[in-house]
This record gives sequence, C-alpha cells and structure tokens, in this order.
Amino acid sequence: MTSDINPHLVKKPLLIVLSGPSGVGKDAVLSHLKNSNLKIKFVTTVTTRPRRPNEKENIDYNFVTQEAFGKLLNNNELLEWAKVYDNWYGVPKETVRQALAQGNDVMVKVDVQGAANYQKFAPQAVFIFLAPPSFNELANRLKQRYTETPESLSTRLQACHSEMKQISEFDYVVVNHHDRIESAVNEIKAIITAEKCRVRQREITL
Repeated sequence: MTSDINPHLVKKPLLIVLSGPSGVGKDAVLSHLKNSNLKIKFVTTVTTRPRRPNEKENIDYNFVTQEAFGKLLNNNELLEWAKVYDNWYGVPKETVRQALAQGNDVMVKVDVQGAANYQKFAPQAVFIFLAPPSFNELANRLKQRYTETPESLSTRLQACHSEMKQISEFDYVVVNHHDRIESAVNEIKAIITAEKCRVRQREITL
C-alpha cells in the first residue's frame, strides 16, 4: 500500500544562519525572534570573549575560558569555530544535529567569518545577512557602545567595511534600522515562511 502523502508537503527542518557585521543588532533581532511564536531551536554560541554588562549567560552566549574552549575543540565537539578580534567563538555540534534530527528548525548567530565556514560544510542552510542602513550608522552604533578603545574601534570598523562586501555570498539581506527592529524581525519570519513553501526543499546534512 502506497502512502497518499505528497512528499512536497512534508516540511523539512531548516538550518538558518543569521550573520552580519559587529554592531548591526544581531543580538537584539535574535532576542525579538526568541520572544515570537516561531518554533525554532536557537543555538547559543560558545565564546571566550568577556561578558558585557547587559549580557546573560546561556542567552546571549555561553562564556568559557580559553582552556575550556580548547577542550571542546580538541574533543571535536564544535560544529564551527573562528577567532574574531582575539576571541574564540564556536557552535556546539551535537546540539544542532539533535535538533535537526528531531525535525526542528535551527537558527545560529555567527559573524561573517563563521558564516563563510557554514557555506563550506552546510551549503543548503539559509543564509541571512543583517545589514545596517548605512556604514555611518553602523559606526555610530559601535561608538555608542563605549566598550572599545580607539584602536579596537578602528579595527572593528575596518573589519565591518570588509564584511559588508560579503553580502552577495548570502541568500537574503535584511536591513535593520535602529528604530524599526520589528520590521527586520518580520522580514526574517517571511523568509522562513517562504522557505517552508519551496517545492524543492533544502536537505541539511552535517
């Protein structure tokens, strides 16, 4: 007896990679997405970067020591990792694989360098670039953080300028205006809805 379920109607889990330059508002957008009704597994990145005053453990990042990060790396427990501004960032492998195996969509937030790594080993993921309305606005956002020395701020701005040139490597670009964050969130939701309606759905293998 053959099944009468059209295979095109079976929704396959997505791996969604949200990226963009430093200061563009990835954390803020992600926070709004978490508070929405999306049924998505949000994977928290592990980092050796010091925690900022407004950040929360296991929500913004999992903050670990250099030694702990090295153990994760040596034990092959990271799906992807990168060194950015002298700090290490990585995504736990098993968390992503388990969520996908259970049929859940997964979203990860990575820097542009990390997104390039995902494009190598998970090319069927959905790649979304979160962009500022202008480079000047991005520079102002970074300056208003008051977390950088003049030297480190200059380094970040140079890196951001280079990262903005990588937009063409992504599937989608979403502009995050400073006072219209819900607009960016709604556009990301629309992208996910559109992907779920594809006739030829993405096959994620890790």
